[in-house]
Amino acid sequence: MFLWAGSKGAQGSGSERSRTFYQKIREYDILEKRRTVTALKAGEDRAILLGLSMILFSAMTYFVLGITMVRSYSDSVWTEESNCTVVNSSVVADINCSYSCGSECRKSSRYPCLQVYVSLDSTGKVHRMLYNEEAHEANSECFYIPKCRKDQTLMHTIVMNISERLKTHQQVLCYFDPSEQQDSVLLTRLYGRGAIISSLLWPTCTLVGGTLIIAMVKLTQYLSFMCEQISRIKRTGLYPLTGASHSRECKRNFNGNIQDGV
Repeated sequence: MFLWAGSKGAQGSGSERSRTFYQKIREYDILEKRRTVTALKAGEDRAILLGLSMILFSAMTYFVLGITMVRSYSDSVWTEESNCTVVNSSVVADINCSYSCGSECRKSSRYPCLQVYVSLDSTGKVHRMLYNEEAHEANSECFYIPKCRKDQTLMHTIVMNISERLKTHQQVLCYFDPSEQQDSVLLTRLYGRGAIISSLLWPTCTLVGGTLIIAMVKLTQYLSFMCEQISRIKRTGLYPLTGASHSRECKRNFNGNIQDGV
């Protein structure tokens, strides 16, 4: 009996030490896991915030481009291209303009009005040609509206250089209104198709990048959740079996100690 009691006490103290040791290891593993999960959670939050910021930035860029470039491009009636032959290019008059000379200070000046007439090759009709949509809105009688300056000689030189260049290049590419609502034609459009596409390319890339970041974070979270569920199922299925094997081993050791005591 004494041997049996001594063996039982030694076995109990060893089991308690083993249990305490494994419990500490398990607590350490749980603590490390919590730290890892906290770090991953912070990184995922930052990634989602970055993705949302990119999507918001692209939406704001789309809005700004929509009310400026895209609207001007869609409202323009000069949509068809054709070759034009310069018929006449001459200065007909001087137009008054005003320029800023400081805060709450405006002074007047004059610039030459250049009129250019071209023959549209597709129809054979003669039209007045303007530089772009801004020139049409500012003064539809003049081909080009220079920036108003104090130096009238400089503005006259700029306009005459344009006139001489048009006389040198008789054949130019121009844009006309196929519905013939506008009698004038344009030398160039303010926002062409290439400019619109290149301007919309960057916000589109930003939108796609932000969406991909959020999608990847959500996919990672889903895979982590599924892995945790699978691990939990495995632990639930293995722990009872491990507990039964441990009970059988303890029972075998207990019976062996009894036999040795006897």
